[in-house]
Amino acid sequence: MAFPSSLFLLILLPLLFSNIPFSLSQSQLSPDYYRQFCPNLDNIIRDVVTTKQISNPTTAAGTLRLFFHDCMIGGCDASVLISSNSFNKAERDADINLSLPGDAFDVIVRAKTAVELSCPGIVSCADILALATRNAITMVGGPFYTVNLGRKDSLVSTQSSVEGHMPLANMTMDEIIKKFESKNFTVQELVALTGAHTLGFAHCKEFAYRLFRYSKTVPTDPAYNPKYAEALKKLCHNYEKNPAMSAFNDVMTPSKFDNLYYQNLEKGMGLLESDNALFQNPKTRPFVQLYAKNQTAFFNDFARAIEKLSLNGVKTGNQGEVRRKCDAFNSIHI
Repeated sequence: MAFPSSLFLLILLPLLFSNIPFSLSQSQLSPDYYRQFCPNLDNIIRDVVTTKQISNPTTAAGTLRLFFHDCMIGGCDASVLISSNSFNKAERDADINLSLPGDAFDVIVRAKTAVELSCPGIVSCADILALATRNAITMVGGPFYTVNLGRKDSLVSTQSSVEGHMPLANMTMDEIIKKFESKNFTVQELVALTGAHTLGFAHCKEFAYRLFRYSKTVPTDPAYNPKYAEALKKLCHNYEKNPAMSAFNDVMTPSKFDNLYYQNLEKGMGLLESDNALFQNPKTRPFVQLYAKNQTAFFNDFARAIEKLSLNGVKTGNQGEVRRKCDAFNSIHI
């Protein structure tokens, strides 16, 4: 008995497409991925981010940091949003992620809720986080960049997977460069992405050693601008009793995305040791100097670098799922 040609195609096509490599499916990401089934997605997320940022001005910085931590560990797949349970310790409980701000998690929860009311079961938490980050950056004056959509949410999130993947404030710049190179980022892209420190703050405990116990003979890091160091000492004098005490990364315009972060580095006003190293290291200094002089160059390079970051390790197809809640897998993993 001969098969009708249409029936033959229905049988053959799944066999053909099952052999297509995953790299091709990655190329299906598109800014218009949700145009048909959730056409108002960007407006919904923008409204949520705007409301949250107005009520909590540190939201933009926190969301950007949350996005970076997610993408650097296993890719941009919303794995950092998963809460631990009796069966699994998740990424967000790793030491370096314990200081991720609650406002950032909250804005994603709010955005997911709003999106689900309009387009239930359609949009991944990973795509919501990517869009919320872009919208937060542009809201505080930063550059617009394209967000390609179609990510799926991870099926795995483990505390143990975080170790060794994130750059740390007390690393040498050469060590930090190696961390970024392992993720396929150039030195220039590293410097551009570090410009995210134009927003937000760091807790005093992260840099207090530079103020009070830098060495046995020199208590304060001489790389600090002396007046800046004195102001930080007054601010952080009680940090051991009050671990929530913190300082803005960019003391000049802490809530605006601009290039003053780089200008501050040239003046000895890099809050963290890694900030100071960015200016001191001969590999990174030329880019610090470029961005300090030319905000347009910084914005252009930052936009390209974060767009590249947003595609790191994305999951598509059956490599992930669209979570019903951003902090929990759709089924329990034992």
